[in-house]
Amino acid sequence: MTFWVWDSSLSIGIEVIDDQHRSIVDYINELDVAYRGKDRERVTEVISGLVDYTITHFAFEESLMEKAGYPLLDSHKKGHEKFTARIAGYKDKHDRGADVTRQLMLELQRWLEIHIRNDDHDYAPYAKKILGKNGWLNKTLRKFFG
Repeated sequence: MTFWVWDSSLSIGIEVIDDQHRSIVDYINELDVAYRGKDRERVTEVISGLVDYTITHFAFEESLMEKAGYPLLDSHKKGHEKFTARIAGYKDKHDRGADVTRQLMLELQRWLEIHIRNDDHDYAPYAKKILGKNGWLNKTLRKFFG
């Protein structure tokens, strides 16, 4: 049984961002599998990968919003920063031996559903205007994701 199934209502209509959001959902599901399998080493690996991927995703998203002239960029960035700090706190607790995996998964799911449905849907129209211009997307994808 999968912990969280991607729901089309989470789609913001920008394929590259939707794919990144799906990847985050995949990480959460991997975390669930490792947790249920009582594989603490794998939980540690998945949490680390999730933190790294989320930071990269946020940087990509913020770059897109900046290029698009999104007027609420600063507020959106602050939301990302607060979320990143909370997730880093969970990682620290896990690294010190606390069992925070289930709590982390629920936090991730709640935050992402609210953030994607509200904040990300809000910037999507701005971003769509610039995605096809001057190869911006391909250059930026290479910059952030290799």
